[in-house]
Amino acid sequence: MGCAFRCQDRLENRHPAYIGDVGIGIHPYLAEAITSSDLVLAIGPRLGEMTTGGYTLLAPPKPKQPLVHVLPDPEEIGRVYQPTLGILSGMAEFAAAARAMNPIPSPPWGARTRELRAQYEATIPTRETVTHAAQDSKGVDMTSVVRTIEALVPEDTIITNGAGNYAGWVHKFYRFGPYRTQLAPTSGAMGYGVPAAVAAKIAAPERTVVSFNGDGCFMMNGQELATAVQYGASPIFIVVNNGMYGTIRMHQEREFPGRSSATTLRNPDFAALAEAYGAQGETVLETKGFEAAFKRALTCTQTQGRPALIEVRTDPNEITAKTT
Repeated sequence: MGCAFRCQDRLENRHPAYIGDVGIGIHPYLAEAITSSDLVLAIGPRLGEMTTGGYTLLAPPKPKQPLVHVLPDPEEIGRVYQPTLGILSGMAEFAAAARAMNPIPSPPWGARTRELRAQYEATIPTRETVTHAAQDSKGVDMTSVVRTIEALVPEDTIITNGAGNYAGWVHKFYRFGPYRTQLAPTSGAMGYGVPAAVAAKIAAPERTVVSFNGDGCFMMNGQELATAVQYGASPIFIVVNNGMYGTIRMHQEREFPGRSSATTLRNPDFAALAEAYGAQGETVLETKGFEAAFKRALTCTQTQGRPALIEVRTDPNEITAKTT
């Protein structure tokens, strides 16, 4: 089972049936599994641009393989893809009906699932591998940041993020826990990560909340740190600072090399800004300093009830988890 774009917590990522996320930068093994499948059961997604690889994973308007599309919105079923069977249903109701069906003993797709699961696990680097690779990185290595956070937080930790290339490291290298451990904008809206984290911590104060934000993303709603302090909410904010609107810059460099425009940012001292709001602030310049900084942030949020912010300075050339 693959989970749709920024809906990775719909199946606990350590479950043996989970095989990856179907969204931006989909792994080739997963894309091939979808295109070569003999049946697609789509439970919940709109089957828009993000979940179909720009309408390439499934052939519109009628896919070559049977398509069962389950969705509570009658205007979406059949809008782009004509399903073999469209089911108008809420997710809870469909899950209850499916649970009531007789299970299939020894399903014939079991071996294929195990094969795809192994391919997914091979994409998640160990902390030892990441630490060794990060030694040559200029600035903080984001793969190491994500793998370190996963190792230090409970499995029910809520992870939030906005929109931007920095979020790709989270989607690819963090293994999400049970349902409602991921809050992310499937619409692609920037600025979502900070207010989502504040709201999550207020709604579930007993749980750890970590918010990932790009520098440009954070500047859109960073003032909500004041709300967090005012109401005693204590998320941990990671601000990934590469000094630019990275996603837009990537498109500019790809389509118009050497002609970037209005994507360079003149940022504040994010750690000092956090302190001004009454949160704990810290700046990390090298990968080796992140783990200790994150542990201090955890201690602050757990013992003082204050939010904490860690600004991590990254190499602008490392634009995605796969490319420079």
